Amino acid sequence: MSRFLNVLRSWLVMVSIIAMGNTLQSFRDHTFLYEKLYTGKPDLVNGLQARTFGIWTLLSSVIRCLCAIDIHNKTLYHITLWTFLLALGHFLSELFIYGTAAPTIGVLAPLMVASKHPMTPGFQQELSQSLGWCRKAIV
Repeated sequence: MSRFLNVLRSWLVMVSIIAMGNTLQSFRDHTFLYEKLYTGKPDLVNGLQARTFGIWTLLSSVIRCLCAIDIHNKTLYHITLWTFLLALGHFLSELFIYGTAAPTIGVLAPLMVASKHPMTPGFQQELSQSLGWCRKAIV
């Protein structure tokens, strides 16, 4: 396996572990969400919303971890890519459309992870060499 794929797999596991921590925090105490993420309108955050966010984050974490295990699975790879795109869309809409998030480190960190991850088409050349199907799939 190429060095790039090993780095990608390690990165996916790291992001997955961080997401699991966020999941636990969301279930433990919903104030985490309005103190770190949804600081624009903290009164909208409640326990139900925090648990829903936690489940969504856990699902993304599991998908990313499974992709790290089976990086050559084309379908799983694309589903993993969608987890990042959906997270990017969510945080951008909360920041710029709904105003529930402010540009704090709690929001900027997931935005950077979702927009600069190594699965984006910007890494297409390296991916196409490592995964023969990838070039056709992304273009």
